[in-house]
Amino acid sequence: MLKQRVITAIVLLAALIGALWAGQTAFAAAMSVLIGAGVFEWWRLAQHTTSTALVAAMVFAVALFAVEVTHLATTAMVVPMAVAALLIWIGIAVTLVRAERAAVRIPRGVSSALCFVLLGAAAVSAMDLMRQSTVLLVSALAIVWIADTAAYFAGRRWGKTKLAPKISPGKTWAGVVGAVVAVLLIASAIASVAPRWLMFSTLLLQRLPLALGLVFLCAIVLLSIVGDLFESLLKRQVGAKDSGKSLPGHGGVLDRIDALLPVLPATALLVLKVIA
Repeated sequence: MLKQRVITAIVLLAALIGALWAGQTAFAAAMSVLIGAGVFEWWRLAQHTTSTALVAAMVFAVALFAVEVTHLATTAMVVPMAVAALLIWIGIAVTLVRAERAAVRIPRGVSSALCFVLLGAAAVSAMDLMRQSTVLLVSALAIVWIADTAAYFAGRRWGKTKLAPKISPGKTWAGVVGAVVAVLLIASAIASVAPRWLMFSTLLLQRLPLALGLVFLCAIVLLSIVGDLFESLLKRQVGAKDSGKSLPGHGGVLDRIDALLPVLPATALLVLKVIA
């Protein structure tokens, strides 16, 4: 399983690099396809029929691509979408806490609407970050990748106390600590060794008081965990192990991008309004 995960991750990283290298239009196309796949899987988790989910995914993907290539997704549009998404994610975090205490079910209509809002906000935020700097976008994504990897290995090595056993039995508090520590250490090391690299974490630590920059990095990691747990809740409602089967070792597309969904709007807001 680990070998499959690594191979798939390498292929996905190569595809991302290729799309970024090809330019904004190619990246917008790749992003639209990826988000469209996410919509399809999310709507299937919401128990829509395959044909309904496919139509919703295609319409949304085309609309998203049109918004990007016609430059409608300006900063004036990104900020309110990111703010709305972040507020929703905070509400979702509260819901996840409640779900550990009592049965919580997300209605199909609510889930279907959240799909468009949260995936759309993540997509336009990613495109906005890319327009500012490819390094900025990739370094923001890397925070989630580092956190996810560290959580996996820390959880396997030291994980005993479960984080959210009713939602995702595999996640542990050791994994959370491992994710936070790994991100803070790597971000601090990069900021010290290569301060001129305009990476997201370096900008946070350079342009804000150190303690505040570290707090924001911790918040980013915690948001990534909220995204992961929320998708787990959606899957648990319908008894699904994965959101799909398109990515060997990872499950579906939504399984791979769930942690990014709250992180991208938060990152875009920090870049535009805090460290600009």
